[in-house]
Amino acid sequence: MNRSVPVALGAIALVALLSGCATPAGGSGGATPIESDSGSEIEVDAAWLDGGRMIGLVTQGSSTCIPTASDVTLSDGSLEVTLEEPAADTPCTRDMVSRVTLVAVPEGVDPTQDLDIWVTGEGYYGETDLDGVEGLVAGGETDYLPSAGWAGSDGEFLLLTWGSSTCVPVLENAEATGAAEVTLTFQTPPADQVCTMDMAPRGQVVFVDGPEDDEGVFAILTGGEFAGARVPIVGSN
Repeated sequence: MNRSVPVALGAIALVALLSGCATPAGGSGGATPIESDSGSEIEVDAAWLDGGRMIGLVTQGSSTCIPTASDVTLSDGSLEVTLEEPAADTPCTRDMVSRVTLVAVPEGVDPTQDLDIWVTGEGYYGETDLDGVEGLVAGGETDYLPSAGWAGSDGEFLLLTWGSSTCVPVLENAEATGAAEVTLTFQTPPADQVCTMDMAPRGQVVFVDGPEDDEGVFAILTGGEFAGARVPIVGSN
């Protein structure tokens, strides 16, 4: 049976990563850090990326107007993230998709331990729990290799790649090709494509039907700029 499904891609989050600083414990006394007048509650998912150096936050909205993390604070063991929308005059598509905001893990966060995440934005707030993953380590320099992590919804994971911010790989198909394997096939870019020479983090949301195993799953990256890279999807589906 062909388990291939249409791929719902989150738009690319090219984010100025912030090194949020830890604040002393005792600030909120264990109370919910979200104020009652913060607006409407939204659904938020999260995943560990880059070996524990980053967290990808998934929200719903325009694929071309992705919020950035303007403030990241660790308070009483909870990560509080303020999302900032693009400028008011930014043209935005009127679609509604899952998209990724990339957040640098601040000092004091142990990615092997469970983490509460509170998100506030312009007229909305949300909360999610991110399970710790053994072997992840926050801090240090990135190795600029692809990474992936399971998010909150069944069959949903985030993929992080590095490269030109204007030539983002386009995912064509995601298919479970084994009990613990997912094959991602990317489109071949146009021969005349012009790319900036920067090295930026690029986050995508991937949905796949399967695989059968909940842990120890690998994503195989093929096509486009990839030649069969084997990337572990950290966490549990």
